[in-house]
Amino acid sequence: MHKDFLKVEGLSKVFPGARGDAPLTVFSDINFTIDKGEFVCIIGHSGCGKSTILNILAGLDEATSGLVIMDQREVSGPSLDRGVVFQGHALMPWLSAKKNVEFAVRSRLPKANGVTVEAICRRYLDLVGLIGAEHKKPSELSGGMKQRVGIARAFAIEPKMLLLDEPFGALDALTRGVIQDELLNICAQTHQTVFMITHDVDEAILLADKIMLMSNGPQARIAEIVVNTLPRDRSRHTIHKDPQYYLIRNHLVDFLVSRSREFTECPPADYDPKRPPSVTPGLAAPEPVIPESLLTSRAIAKPVLVNIRK
Repeated sequence: MHKDFLKVEGLSKVFPGARGDAPLTVFSDINFTIDKGEFVCIIGHSGCGKSTILNILAGLDEATSGLVIMDQREVSGPSLDRGVVFQGHALMPWLSAKKNVEFAVRSRLPKANGVTVEAICRRYLDLVGLIGAEHKKPSELSGGMKQRVGIARAFAIEPKMLLLDEPFGALDALTRGVIQDELLNICAQTHQTVFMITHDVDEAILLADKIMLMSNGPQARIAEIVVNTLPRDRSRHTIHKDPQYYLIRNHLVDFLVSRSREFTECPPADYDPKRPPSVTPGLAAPEPVIPESLLTSRAIAKPVLVNIRK
C-alpha cells in the first residue's frame, strides 16, 4: 500500500444558526489518512457528520476549514477520480442497467470505441452478478439489483477512490450479505481504495481494514481508529469462528453504547485530535472467566452422596 494516499487535515464544518441562533459546529479538527488500496469504515451516531465528511471527500460539499488531499492533489470539487454510491441507487430510470453503466464509462472515456465500452460494462456487471439482467430498466429490478448497478457504475469509471454512503442500509439481511461478498471480491481484484459509512458493526468488521469511531455531535471528532487484525481473506460465513471477532465487536459496541457519549462530555486528557489513537482490540488477551463460587472465601465444597445400594 502507498502511505497517505488520502490525507485529511483539520477538517471542520460549521452551519450558520437559524433566526439568530448560534452557529452549529457539526464536527471539528478531523484528521486521518487512508493508504492506497485500504478499506476504511466510519461509524458514529446520527448527527456526527459522517455523510458531510463523505460529501467533502467527494467534492460535493465544502468544509468550513481544513484540507483534503488525494494522491497529492487538493480536492476542490467533483471528479471522476472519486466514485460515489449513495443509499439510494440514483439510477436514470429511462436507461437499462447496462446503459446506466455505459453512461458512466463514456463520461470517463469519451473517445473509447463501442467494443471497449461494451467490454468494460460487461466486466463490472458480471462482477456484481447482473449478466442476464443488464437490459432491464430500474423499475424491473429489485432493490438489491439496483444497488448492484450503482456499484458496477461506480467501479466502471475506475476511480482512484470509492466513497460509499450506507449503500446497503435499505436492503434485507440476505441481499446485503450477498452484495457484501461481491464487494469484497471486487475490491480484492481491483485493489480499490474505499471510504464507507455504515451503522452496521458486523459489516464494518467484515469489510474494513480500519474502523474510525466518531464521538457524538455536535463538535464531533474521531475518537479512535480501530485496526482490524482479522485475516484480510475473511469470509462472512466463518468470521465468527475467530476469537478476535468478538473482541473487536465488543469494543465497537461498547463505544457506541457508552464511550461515545463519555468522550464527548470528557475527552481523555492525552487525546490529540491531530493524531487520533489507533487501537487493536482484536489482539487483547481475553480476561479469564472465574466461576462465581471461587470469588468468595466462604465457598465450601459440599460432599456428594452416592447411593451404592443395589
